[in-house]
Amino acid sequence: MPVVLIVDDSEVDRRLVGGLLPKDLEWLVEFADNGREALDKMRLSLPDVVITDMLMPEMDGMELVSNIRMDYPHIPVILITSHGNETLAVEALEKGATSYVPKQFLADKLQETVEQVLALSKADRSYSRLIGCLENTQYSFALDNDPALIPPLVDLLQQMLAGMRCCDATGRMHAGIALEEALLNAVLAGNLEMNREEVLEARNLLRQGAVSPLVRQRATAPPYAGRVARVKADISPDHAVFVIRDEGPGFDVSQVPDRHDPDTLEQFAGRGLVLMKNFMDEVTFNEVGNEVTMVMRCKAGGELVPPRAVPSAF
Repeated sequence: MPVVLIVDDSEVDRRLVGGLLPKDLEWLVEFADNGREALDKMRLSLPDVVITDMLMPEMDGMELVSNIRMDYPHIPVILITSHGNETLAVEALEKGATSYVPKQFLADKLQETVEQVLALSKADRSYSRLIGCLENTQYSFALDNDPALIPPLVDLLQQMLAGMRCCDATGRMHAGIALEEALLNAVLAGNLEMNREEVLEARNLLRQGAVSPLVRQRATAPPYAGRVARVKADISPDHAVFVIRDEGPGFDVSQVPDRHDPDTLEQFAGRGLVLMKNFMDEVTFNEVGNEVTMVMRCKAGGELVPPRAVPSAF
């Protein structure tokens, strides 16, 4: 039974957010008025995920994120952003928040976001001792256009990051979300050339364990059939480099949002790119827009560790 802690100084908003969680699943929902009360509750019983507003008395969302990152790094934090606090939200993502949902999109996207971070958090906690014996690892995959292949691949790469001690639990969840967004974009928008509405529908069905009829249709029809998403990963204690390339027509890379740009948080379109840019130290695209390279530099004590050498390509 997932335990969700909702933190907001408005009782109406707390109940609204709690009411948006799925009724057909067994969720235990707890509430706190502010960050200080949330931490008091967490000392007694740890939730699986925290959903928090940004502006609150006594302890705001920013300070709450920092405290959770320090004391409970394995617990994901989802921000509820509203117009006017986008700059604070960008800073909170840098300090350790795992994801965000603009307030106007809560009804459509909150459940998906909670389920995404819970799945990545759960996957991050398994079989890390054996992987800890590794000193370096490289992977190369050619994925067909089955979105069901993406979660286990993200799980594997997260475990490699854990074994290499490249980042803490929050950093691994950040990497998992960035990878999932990049891979879904490569398969759905890239290889299968689905538009934004079609991608959203396919993602919603995938979350329910179903496959979009359009995905099935295009996976066997020209010019989409036979396309693959190529994934390369180079992970060591110094750095992690992920290169993801699809065989679609690409997109206009001039539309990629700037890192740390608070204006992008109010627009749900491009949310995956926003998360990728904020959760990785470097994100670059080729000129065509069908290949992305994401670099994570390993951290010790919160500071970036200069890598021996971070390859830009394989």
